[in-house]
Amino acid sequence: MSTPTAAVTEQVTVEYSQDGHTATILIDRASKLNALTLGLLEDLATAAREVAASTARLVIVRTAGEKVFCVGADINHFADLSAAGMWRDWIATGHLAFDALAGLRQPSIAVVDGLAFGGGLELALACDFRVIASEARVALPETGLGTVPGWGGTERATELVGRARAKEMVLTRRQLSGEEALAWGLVTAVAPKDELEGAVARLSADLLAGAPLAVQLAKQLIDAAADGAPSRVLEALAGGLAAATDDLAEGVAAFREKRPALFTDR
Repeated sequence: MSTPTAAVTEQVTVEYSQDGHTATILIDRASKLNALTLGLLEDLATAAREVAASTARLVIVRTAGEKVFCVGADINHFADLSAAGMWRDWIATGHLAFDALAGLRQPSIAVVDGLAFGGGLELALACDFRVIASEARVALPETGLGTVPGWGGTERATELVGRARAKEMVLTRRQLSGEEALAWGLVTAVAPKDELEGAVARLSADLLAGAPLAVQLAKQLIDAAADGAPSRVLEALAGGLAAATDDLAEGVAAFREKRPALFTDR
């Protein structure tokens, strides 16, 4: 059971679980294979800001329809843009949306239940975790259209799979199956489509079992370390903050008493 909030728009909605712990962002442009437009990207950024201001502890990103997660950018919406428009509007708006998603303090899971091409894969890469159906396919095929990945795909794919494999994905436009994407380190988990929700539920339970503030601090520490920030400074600050929480006291007490911890996010 879940209690939906007011829709951000008709194409992007945010829904919270009954306990408020999980926020689900749904992109619904199924009639166009969830192809991304400027307006939809702006709405996605708005949805991310809403979730950031909420008390949710986990974010799940889904898309509507069957067989396709997201085919990427809507070609009809950028094909006639000028060079200035491509730079100023199209690329910038996509980065704004995906950076807002990637920058959430809460961990996020993309549920890739079908084809994820171009900007669709970049959307999934902006999440912390990706759970993919074994029948799905992912690719960064932009060079076949005469352009390049524009919404963080080159950076995030390289971070996950390394330079050589990122080049193979982008330059040869290679499509990866769910199993191949897992073997390459591009995704977190793979399951047959009829078992996908079980895999999402297991990962969600693991993420929600940790102390909420500690999980969010740890995510930010890891992201900062990847950007070159010194852990000796940030871990000391984050550890000091965690030491002041009720959740640390509860975690220690639960460990000593050999029982599950009951974290309160305080």
